[in-house]
Amino acid sequence: MTTVLQTRSLVKRFGGLAATNDVSLSVERGARHALIGPNGAGKTTLINLLTGVLEPTSGTILLDGDDITTLAAHRRVRRGVVRTFQINQLFNALTPLSSLALAVSVHQGTSTRWWRPLGGDAAVAAECETLLARFRLADVMDQPVHSLAYGKRRLLEIALALACRPRVLLLDEPVAGVPDGERQEIFETIDALPADVSILLIEHDMDLVFNFAKTVTVLVNGAVFAEGDVAAVAQDPRVKAVYLGEGDERGPRAAPAHG
Repeated sequence: MTTVLQTRSLVKRFGGLAATNDVSLSVERGARHALIGPNGAGKTTLINLLTGVLEPTSGTILLDGDDITTLAAHRRVRRGVVRTFQINQLFNALTPLSSLALAVSVHQGTSTRWWRPLGGDAAVAAECETLLARFRLADVMDQPVHSLAYGKRRLLEIALALACRPRVLLLDEPVAGVPDGERQEIFETIDALPADVSILLIEHDMDLVFNFAKTVTVLVNGAVFAEGDVAAVAQDPRVKAVYLGEGDERGPRAAPAHG
């Protein structure tokens, strides 16, 4: 496998606090990689650094070997580094169909025509139809976003990210706040994402982490605490002690539920 996204000795300080502390991380092409850790571990800060929302204090970020450390956030999206957010970033007055039509049109460079009837642009229509089916949104495609069940809004956000044709998709707690009855649909949809998209997932739901990820990185106090395949990390006594809960018979479910 080849590395698509990499950090080298990445540091982000806020005053005297090192929110990200000397993090070196590699995301392989086609990866299913989970980033876990207790509250305040620096997970979202790291995602913000990878996507250009924050500028690192020191260190390097590489995309396919190219230095993107100072590249603007919107240029990283154009290069294929795309994220979702822990809190939905959606246009509540639009419908899933119009939201996707806008996203697809922007990516295809035809956004000045996005408001025209969808059938007037065959390429946009075809891609929207594919995304609506993949993300189980076809039955609600004409409903305003604000009226959708929360799980459907989460699915729409991931669909919008995929509309940008990501090479690396960063999912920040995709099931945060989603009722238990709606989580399975999200689990199954994430699991079925295209194999050529490299995925880095932040998540506290250990069922999702251990069923989805092939590689797991544990952050503690802004630094890489442990890393390896799912089985190795799940059995690491240090990880159990600080995160999974040493001696707790519930196993992975002993992880904190949010934060």
